[in-house]
Amino acid sequence: MIKRRRLLAAAVAMSALAPVLAQAQAPAGLAAGPVRITSTLPAGSGPDTVARAIAEQLQARWGRAVVVDPRPGGAGVVAINAMKNQPPTGNDLVVVDVGNLSINPLIFKKLAYDPEKDLVPVALLYKTAFFVTVSANSPYKTMQELIAAMGNKARPLSFGSNAVGGPIHLGSAQLEGALGVEMLHVPYKETGQLYAAVSTGEVDWAYGSIATAGPLVKGGKLRFLAVADSARSPAMPEVPTLAEADGPKGIDALTWVALMAPRGTPPATVDAINQAVNAVLALPALTERYAAFGFVASPGPAKQVTDLMQADRARYAQVLQRVKVAVD
Repeated sequence: MIKRRRLLAAAVAMSALAPVLAQAQAPAGLAAGPVRITSTLPAGSGPDTVARAIAEQLQARWGRAVVVDPRPGGAGVVAINAMKNQPPTGNDLVVVDVGNLSINPLIFKKLAYDPEKDLVPVALLYKTAFFVTVSANSPYKTMQELIAAMGNKARPLSFGSNAVGGPIHLGSAQLEGALGVEMLHVPYKETGQLYAAVSTGEVDWAYGSIATAGPLVKGGKLRFLAVADSARSPAMPEVPTLAEADGPKGIDALTWVALMAPRGTPPATVDAINQAVNAVLALPALTERYAAFGFVASPGPAKQVTDLMQADRARYAQVLQRVKVAVD
């Protein structure tokens, strides 16, 4: 009787585990061993947090270790070089952003990688919009007031960025050009320094995201005047778009993050990883984390990364015709 109960209990346990075991199958083509996701973004950042959350879910689905290895520095070159020459089995991936794929080829005289020749898109992880951000004590209480001040040639305004030639710098320059004004660009070495400078009024404004500037907005140090997107952010629905605030239309200052593999990775393996990532992005555990950072998931085919990369490269190329940036 006892033996029969044990057999019954074991059968019940196996049936409960069956869905898990069925999911724990790695994509075809993966070699034995762990999957390593090298990242161009720093540990502890919003992108790093969600990359680890995605890795955790992929590990559960595939039944093998999925490790995130942040290697920031060199405008993404450090991380991409560490990954691009690995065997194209899908075991080595890299997390990159718009700067690595769309901007670096435009501003670096000698770039150690070619996004088209060395990498293949796997999945778009998220998009996030930039907000026009000012100090909580700024005299400019609305976007209309800030735009009016931008046109004052007697007292040119200043805007900050966290890197010369980065998405914040070039996105701000795009707005500057659309308004037909000239402002002083003040670059900082780190994102934290940038928003500290905005909060004290050292610079008049900067683009900021919910992940980077949002905590200071909640803390009463900064204020969002408008979002540089075609629609309001679900995370900040009270903030108008630039167009709604009488700003120029067609300004979409977004940043996005994607997952890439070494060139030569089999299409079947890329498709399988893409489908797994898209499934993970729909999980409540991920949507909650995304909401906290203002990230918008965009599950879909890997081709959308290529489309974004090419469209943004064309857009930033136009900005760089007016704003000259060159990095050795």
